Amino acid sequence: MAILAENKDARRKYAVEETLEAGIALTGHEVKSAKKGNVSLKGSFVTMKGNEPYLVNTHIGSFQPGNAPQGYDPTRPRRLLLKKLEIKRILGKRAGQGLTMVPLKLYTTRSLLKVEVGIARSKSKKDEREDIKKREAKREIDRALRAKE
Repeated sequence: MAILAENKDARRKYAVEETLEAGIALTGHEVKSAKKGNVSLKGSFVTMKGNEPYLVNTHIGSFQPGNAPQGYDPTRPRRLLLKKLEIKRILGKRAGQGLTMVPLKLYTTRSLLKVEVGIARSKSKKDEREDIKKREAKREIDRALRAKE
């Protein structure tokens, strides 16, 4: 499993409660470009259009930058491939509890591209500050332990 892109902001801004693995509907040159590493998940999110989930605002550049297909939009909405039961469960959770869906990482499994989607709740400023304090305390402890050695 090779990780092609990771959304680090999503873990910082959201408390991820559950993760799902979804396929993604891409064209041929987009697959080549993504496997080459020309992809960014920063600022992307998952939205539901009817009963179908779409990955919105994910940037997948052209495979050959000077020779892009005519009318190609690198941030177009891309359909996520999930089972019907997973979609129903997601719709129920999002409606009742005010959760959102964010892509966490894009990776390959065998020759397929997959997206790890997190069902998450937005963190408050207080929660974000607490996480920063915990991280800094852990760094100081690690530094002190390294200094003793």
